[in-house]
Amino acid sequence: MASVPSTMKGVIIDKTGGTEVLQYKTDLPVPALVEGQVLVKNDYLGVNFIDTYFRTGLYPAPQFPYILGREAEGTVVKTGGGNLYGLKEGDKVVWMGERAYAEYTGVEASKAIKIPEGLPPKVAAGAFLQGLTALTLVREAHRVQKGDWVLVHAAAGGTGLWLCQLLKAIGANTIGTASTPEKVALALKAGASHVINYSHEDVKQKVDELTGGKGCIAIFDGVGKSTFDLSMDCLARKGSMVSFGNASGAVPPVAIARLSAKNARLLRPTLVNYIATREELEGYAQGLFDFIIKDKLDVRIHEVYPLSEVARAHQDLEGRKSTGKLLLDPSK
Repeated sequence: MASVPSTMKGVIIDKTGGTEVLQYKTDLPVPALVEGQVLVKNDYLGVNFIDTYFRTGLYPAPQFPYILGREAEGTVVKTGGGNLYGLKEGDKVVWMGERAYAEYTGVEASKAIKIPEGLPPKVAAGAFLQGLTALTLVREAHRVQKGDWVLVHAAAGGTGLWLCQLLKAIGANTIGTASTPEKVALALKAGASHVINYSHEDVKQKVDELTGGKGCIAIFDGVGKSTFDLSMDCLARKGSMVSFGNASGAVPPVAIARLSAKNARLLRPTLVNYIATREELEGYAQGLFDFIIKDKLDVRIHEVYPLSEVARAHQDLEGRKSTGKLLLDPSK
C-alpha cells in the first residue's frame, strides 16, 4: 500500500448553524488508530439528513471541532490491533460510523463490511445507510406483507426510492407522495403502485379512495413535523405509524391517548438500534447486497459533489432539489 500522509482534506464545524458553518480544510491530521479500528482511505462519502441535524444542532455534536458524515466506501490502508473481523490492508469496504467527511477515517472494524466483488464503485456508498434503513423498516419497524397498503412520504428521495423498490419486491401496494411530476415519475418507476402529487392533490382524500376508506396499515414518514398529523389521519386501524426522520423539523410531543382512536402503533426507530451487533449488521448488509445484485435494484445517484462543495450538497438536500443519493468525492 502507498504510504499514508500526515494531513488530509476534510470538512469540520466548530459551531452549529446553516451551511456557512461548514469549513473545508486541506490540513487536517490523519487520525491515529486505536485498537479495533482500521484506517480507510475514503473514495465516496454519503450525504444524509442526519448530517444536517448535527450541523444545525438538532442533534448535539459530541465535541467541536467536529467532522460530519456517517458513511463511506473506500480501501483499508492500515490496521490497528484487536479483533478486526477479518479485514486487512487492501480490502474494499463500506462502513458506517462517524467523521466520514474526510479523505481518511479511523473506522471501527465492527462497523465495516467488505464490498462484494463485482459491485461497481459508488454503489455501496450510495446504498448503505439509506438501503439498510429501508430494509430494517420493512422487516422490523413494521413487517410488511404481500398485499398490504403502505404509504411512503418523500417517495422520490433517497430512502423513499429504496422503500418503493423493496416494497414492490415484497408485493405491497405502495402509495407514495411527491411534489413534482418528475418526482412522481421516479417513484412510479421505482415501484410505487400510486403516487400522489401533494402540491395539488389532497393526500388524505386520495388514500381513502385507493384503500376504500380503510387507510394504510403502515406509514413510513421521514419528513417529520409537516406530515405527522396527515400520516396519523391516513393510518388504518391497528396500523403502524413509523416516523423515522425530521426533514421538515422534529415532531412535537404526542399525547399517547391519541393512539387509542385506531389502536395504532407509533414508532421512532433509528437504524443503529437495528444493526447494533455484528451479526445484525452482517445479516442486513448481506440482505441488501443480495437485493442489489439478484433483484437488480437501482442505486440512484443524484450527483457526486466535490467535498469542497459540501455546502451546495447540503443546500440541495435540505431544499428537496435532489432525487436519490448525494455523494461527496473527498479527492476534490
